[in-house]
Amino acid sequence: MERVGTVEELWRYPVKSMGGERCRVLEVDERGVAGDRRYAVRDEQGRLGSGKSTLRFTQLDGLLEYAAALTDTVPEIRCPDGHVFRADDPELHRLLSGRFGRPVSVAPERDVSHMDAAPLHLLTTASLNWIEQQQGSVAADVRRFRPNLVLKTDGAGLEEHAWPGSRLRIGEALEVLVVDTTERCRMVTLAQGNLAEVPGLLRRIGLDADLQFGVYADVLSPGPVRAGDPVYRVT
Repeated sequence: MERVGTVEELWRYPVKSMGGERCRVLEVDERGVAGDRRYAVRDEQGRLGSGKSTLRFTQLDGLLEYAAALTDTVPEIRCPDGHVFRADDPELHRLLSGRFGRPVSVAPERDVSHMDAAPLHLLTTASLNWIEQQQGSVAADVRRFRPNLVLKTDGAGLEEHAWPGSRLRIGEALEVLVVDTTERCRMVTLAQGNLAEVPGLLRRIGLDADLQFGVYADVLSPGPVRAGDPVYRVT
């Protein structure tokens, strides 16, 4: 096995397309991080709130103004004005419907997966350093890219883009298969929290990396992962 780095940061996003929470420990099973994207904002047609519109998604600009944290089985959502609601609170649904100008609600995952393409999303510090050199520190904030695991590596450039097809052992038990690079959309450019909008970021990733930034992974062997855990490339 080749050691490629350590776990630098861990992130969970209890509500799809809302701000997430940084964690010290995550439990990972075949679906992915426990509690990750278990809820999503849905419209009357059942489409999931996102930064784009497709048959599956509906564009709801402003979702990143809200942040979700997992306190028990139901997330709590902090609104831009500081008020906090449980995700199943009808008052929250009323407020969100008014904010987006159409009926929406926050609902748990049922028959349609809330995941974009795979259970886990990984990103290296090498890639973050690369985008900082291209676009500056404001563009390189990890919150823009919504990974579950940020891996600290000594490489340069888009290091993880060479990993699809490789198995990674992370910590004592977790093993994943890197399946593909991550295609980016306009969400990476949007303002959120104290982060300003960066309109040229997606164009830069498109020109220099064919819109790919980070990698997706399937879970082969579940287990906990902690900040500081070693990461090995098995094959």
